[in-house]
Amino acid sequence: MKALRYTLLSDGSSDQALLPILTWLLREHRMTCAIQPEWADLRRLPKRPKTLSERILMSLELYPCDLLFVHRDAESESREGRVDEINRAIAEAAKSVTVPAFICVVSVRMQEAWLLFDEAALRRAAGNPNGQRPLDLPPLSQLEQLPDPKKALYEHLREASGLQERRRKKIPVRRWASRIRAADGQRSG
Repeated sequence: MKALRYTLLSDGSSDQALLPILTWLLREHRMTCAIQPEWADLRRLPKRPKTLSERILMSLELYPCDLLFVHRDAESESREGRVDEINRAIAEAAKSVTVPAFICVVSVRMQEAWLLFDEAALRRAAGNPNGQRPLDLPPLSQLEQLPDPKKALYEHLREASGLQERRRKKIPVRRWASRIRAADGQRSG
């Protein structure tokens, strides 16, 4: 295989921040060929698919791939409930098309918690790669227990910017969050 094309189907645009994490995970599992990630952006379609199986079908049509990642936040469901939901939607889609290999990506907590492990990546995303202000990131073992990971991520990005308090309020933290690229999967600092 010369290249692996994968597509990430997710609930929202902020979830495309998972792309570098998924690529890193593939590399960690000895994927040595070129990796071509794609986020299935279905937001601007004239007729947006409503069910998960319709979204899977549309993603496969618009973003052909060798591997499909289907992301769902657990929210009020259990992880197992979301995995079952994805498997049922895949089975429904498979009645119409050939579905490639797929992986269920279920965030028990908001996926933003997964972006809080690499201090250097946060500083780069905030445009301040050489910043020295301590970020006081939570321990890896406690990331999934954070009450509001999105708020924590945004606060750490503001802190990483090195800007004064008044200027921090104008920071486009959602855009910056999408720029986070884990350096090597190891926490800095």
